[in-house]
Amino acid sequence: MKLDTSHMRYLTNEDFQVLSAVERGSINHEVVPTSLIHQLSGLRSLSGTNRSIGDLAKLKLVSKLRNAKYDGYRLTYNGIDYMALKTMLNRDSLYSVGNTIGVGKESDIYKVSDKNGVEKVMKIHRLGRTSFHTVRNNRDYLRKNSKNGANWMFLSKLAAAKEYQFMSLLHSRGFRVPEPFDHSRHIIIMELIKGFPMTRLRKHQNVPKLYSDLMKFILELGNSGLIHCDFNEFNIMIKDKLDGSDPNDTGFIVIDFPQCISIQHQDASFYFQRDVDCIRRFFKKKMKYEPKTDSTLLDTDGFGDGYKYPYPDFERDVKRQDNLDELLQASGYTKKHPGDRDLEDAVQGMRDAEYHSSDEEEDAEIPEGYDSDADEYYDSEEYDNEDSEEESDEGAEEEENERIIEALSTGVGNLKMDSLGNYILEDD
Repeated sequence: MKLDTSHMRYLTNEDFQVLSAVERGSINHEVVPTSLIHQLSGLRSLSGTNRSIGDLAKLKLVSKLRNAKYDGYRLTYNGIDYMALKTMLNRDSLYSVGNTIGVGKESDIYKVSDKNGVEKVMKIHRLGRTSFHTVRNNRDYLRKNSKNGANWMFLSKLAAAKEYQFMSLLHSRGFRVPEPFDHSRHIIIMELIKGFPMTRLRKHQNVPKLYSDLMKFILELGNSGLIHCDFNEFNIMIKDKLDGSDPNDTGFIVIDFPQCISIQHQDASFYFQRDVDCIRRFFKKKMKYEPKTDSTLLDTDGFGDGYKYPYPDFERDVKRQDNLDELLQASGYTKKHPGDRDLEDAVQGMRDAEYHSSDEEEDAEIPEGYDSDADEYYDSEEYDNEDSEEESDEGAEEEENERIIEALSTGVGNLKMDSLGNYILEDD
């Protein structure tokens, strides 16, 4: 879907009020009644609302549904585009929109700039294209928020919000991802990477190091609690020119994060291995590089030639060092920390061991006064006396409380308050 902003400058504040009213009404209505649009817009006259609706319909920002049972309108992708752009214009994070620099299976990428002339990237999520209808089933944060009839526009908002959260947190933790600047509805503004997708890469100044760094990125992400799930040559950018400040910089930036899952996901091992295999396959086919295994080496700080392992393994290498999956509520994350599960497993193991105790222990004579739960001896007579004393104290306390409640309701004069604010009854 092509973004057309040519009419945006001609829209009035009243037009945006009506457009916002249609958006708000879409939360509970597939087709928003005209009367509700007028009510939500806050405009005084119904004629003014109808005039704005007509103008918006001509620009295809709202549309009618054929054979609808009542008079109403619904928001189009063009309409939500205008709403998101208007919001970011008001925040000064966007000033002008340039040309298209990429079209993906679920998004459109544009070059934009802010009021200071700084070039940025605008990603518009377009879920629901014919070639990508399985996205709602593949991502649980979309599936659980999509009831029957939930539209792709709403799901695009969820995907954009999720990706913005991932990028913001990952960038703050030092991961090689674009810096996000702003987000509104289904649009994200982020840093412009002057480079090209790794799928076009055919030579590099240090191929073994690039391979090792990419494998380390997968592992570092896993140690932080996340798995990318789409880590391939199409979602890795290679910078055109390196600034030279860091000789070890291999110039890669990882993009596209809305599909990330937790390492607690039931299929975490599968998706981790798939990310690893995608990189191995690309380097073998396009870069003619395939590291060899050498078990005599001891260096485990990287992967490939010169290191002990040719690639990371989920079971062997992933060691949780951060809880990004918890902070982001990534797909597959459960509230119980892995440490809690380890404790539960240990307790269950002790229970099983106790259940499968030897026959001699089961047949052993139990001394009188032994409590199997407390694992200690006690004097049964003394224990019964203690219980009776506690019960008598509780009974006296309940009787005192009843007397205080009666005094409060009848207003007797012998009710006083101590220094701690507690009511007491003085003897007559």
